[in-house]
Amino acid sequence: MASHSSISPKDPVFSYSQFACIGSGFSGIALGATLQRWYGITDIRFFEKQSQLGGTWHINQYPGCACDIPSALYSLSFECNPNWTRVLPTYAELWEYINGVARKYDLLDKMTFGAAVERCVWIEDKGRWRMWIRQKQTGQVIVHECQFLYSAVGFFDQPRELEIPGAERFQGPMFHSARWRHDVDLTGKRVVVFGNGCTGSQIVPAIVDKTASLTQVVRSKHWVYPPIDEKVPFWLMFTLANVPGTMQLQRFLMFIKMEVEFIGFGDGKFAKAFRKKRQRQVEAYMRAMAPEKYHDLLIPDFEVGCKRRIFDSGYLKSLHNEHLRLTDEPVEEILPHGLKMKSGEIIEADVIVMANGFKTNEFFLDCDIVGLGEETIHEHWTSFGGAEAYNCESLSGFPNFFLLGGPNVATGHTSFLIAVENAINYSLRVIEPLLKGKGSVAEVKREAEEKYVQTLHRALQDTVFSTGCSSWYNRTVDGKKPWNASAYPWSQAHHWYSCLFPSWKDWRLSGQTGKNKIVRQSHTLTRLLTLTTFTLGMVYWSRKNPNTVLASLLAQPKTILPWLAGAAVQSGTEAFAVIRGVWR
Repeated sequence: MASHSSISPKDPVFSYSQFACIGSGFSGIALGATLQRWYGITDIRFFEKQSQLGGTWHINQYPGCACDIPSALYSLSFECNPNWTRVLPTYAELWEYINGVARKYDLLDKMTFGAAVERCVWIEDKGRWRMWIRQKQTGQVIVHECQFLYSAVGFFDQPRELEIPGAERFQGPMFHSARWRHDVDLTGKRVVVFGNGCTGSQIVPAIVDKTASLTQVVRSKHWVYPPIDEKVPFWLMFTLANVPGTMQLQRFLMFIKMEVEFIGFGDGKFAKAFRKKRQRQVEAYMRAMAPEKYHDLLIPDFEVGCKRRIFDSGYLKSLHNEHLRLTDEPVEEILPHGLKMKSGEIIEADVIVMANGFKTNEFFLDCDIVGLGEETIHEHWTSFGGAEAYNCESLSGFPNFFLLGGPNVATGHTSFLIAVENAINYSLRVIEPLLKGKGSVAEVKREAEEKYVQTLHRALQDTVFSTGCSSWYNRTVDGKKPWNASAYPWSQAHHWYSCLFPSWKDWRLSGQTGKNKIVRQSHTLTRLLTLTTFTLGMVYWSRKNPNTVLASLLAQPKTILPWLAGAAVQSGTEAFAVIRGVWR
């Protein structure tokens, strides 16, 4: 946890904006664009510690770096893109896309780069957040105030350290995948790669042919699925660009396809049968593609879904390369020119690449967030037993503060950006009364937060995430049982619905009233029509296709009846709001 109580700027720069956001990746840019689309609000500032926007897709620029979610879904719903060249886009293509969105909504001028947010404090008598931001190059401190504070830092921000003695003695280049050294030529070099997760499995096939030798130190096992990436054909790109509605249809079909995979994350008989079938398919693929001598090193003994799945991008085929060696032998220490293994063997190396992941389940490691009563965010989380948030984004005692990509928002089967958009939309629905002048402060109640967190963690116990494997979803806190502050236990359809209608009994609105600052009203009628159409469409489709997985799921009363009942009640509430507004 950061400690910046000694901040004492000599000549600070003071500024104010109604909204402020920490970070300028997908989440932050989606926030800025949605504020304009919904309410015509442009009064927002972004503070980004990196030199450019892009977040994950600026930080990660290693060879082979690409998304593992189809581009049709790993994009913003209101900025569908017909020009994706691959099913799984590269980091460069993703960066160009998000940069284009930022330019379209004129967000670049609102961004301050190389600016590390060190401390944020809620000033109760002013109803504002006060931020201390340090310019990394000059040391200049900016003191910025805002009414609404958002964190869009994300999960993959802090590289994990390699806990092996002797790293400081290594005389060659040694770097993390998220800090890739483009000035280091790997041609003819003896390279060691630590890690074989999503990142390691992309790096190895991209570099193995140019190396003199490549040793990959396997630290865990992963399920490697058959590849889904391919070049997008010209006819499809042309259709998406010129036929109205096709991009939205493609996105919806992809959402359904990915969402079906969530069926395998539960604890019931149907879910276990789904996982066993998927596991047989994936294991057969791995055995067919990987060298037989590595089967025991690669094929997991835990269920599919317990860890993030990997789509093969040429990794298993690359293991046949005569330059490559796979080993799971523990590394005893790092020497000036290589590694010393537990057996005493010396593996010579010119370059070491750490593809060992990030510090997940941990948030705000280099920034203090201080709420009501001078309670810090880490003190708040300690009182709960670990990082958490109401609806995955709000904390009692921290008014007008929202986490985008916060605790328990990650999914193991679909696009993270769906959850991000849901979180943005929910937060704006919560503060809409304030924007209309009906107060100035919104705070979730402690009892509501406690109830939500208890329900969420009980639900997690009935998922594949709790079946015992070691993954970045779970982290042991103070030697106690593992605390999962990463995974969401329900479907993204559930998350969308939970973000559609704020439960006002869980919120406390206060502060001074004022003028309505909204230029464009929210889309109540659109939300109602979307919900109704989606519900009726699911029922109609399942009747026409009774033998599908979705139809089987909808046929189970315990699954569908509560959802339909809730949808009916909430739809009625929305309809009443629309009728009342027209009557007036």
